[in-house]
Amino acid sequence: MEYAPIGDVASLICRLHRLPAPTTFTLPTYQPFKSLNERLSALTAGDPEDTEFLRTHAARLRAEYDNLKFKLAAGPIHGDANVGNVILSREGRPVLIDLDSFAHGPREWDLVQTALFYERFGWHTEEEYRTFAEIYGFDIMQWPGYPVLAGYRELSMTLWLAGKAEQDVAAAAEVHKRVEAIRTNGDRRDWTPF
Repeated sequence: MEYAPIGDVASLICRLHRLPAPTTFTLPTYQPFKSLNERLSALTAGDPEDTEFLRTHAARLRAEYDNLKFKLAAGPIHGDANVGNVILSREGRPVLIDLDSFAHGPREWDLVQTALFYERFGWHTEEEYRTFAEIYGFDIMQWPGYPVLAGYRELSMTLWLAGKAEQDVAAAAEVHKRVEAIRTNGDRRDWTPF
């Protein structure tokens, strides 16, 4: 499996966002906090102070999210668009995979992870991010709501990993490290991808 270059990722997301809403069926409405709340409810292991912080942080993000004014029109979205979910076909064409979150929602959701991977984690270079924003035609980091969506994504990634922490010592240590970084607004460049 070969991942697509960032320019192909941007082009594919742009093409997806130009699609009209389907007329023969209705896409589900994107509800990001539904899955977040389910993960929070399932937390059983870990530091109780970390767990309480995560719940409080999620509630704050939800309040901020409810007041966002999205710049892009809502429509069909992937819901988890990032370089890890765009592979090259045998013919070398980019293909969007992992369609579990495909829904109708704010298109900013499909742009935030690339920005987050660049700005907070250092997983993309500045050149890669600029290429992505130029090809797509919108720099989400210039939108005032970006920190809220980026905060949500960080929290979601951490809660997903927390679900594995009960059986995995390395995952538990990574969760604690991530919670501390979110709590103190510390560096995220040492977050280990899982």
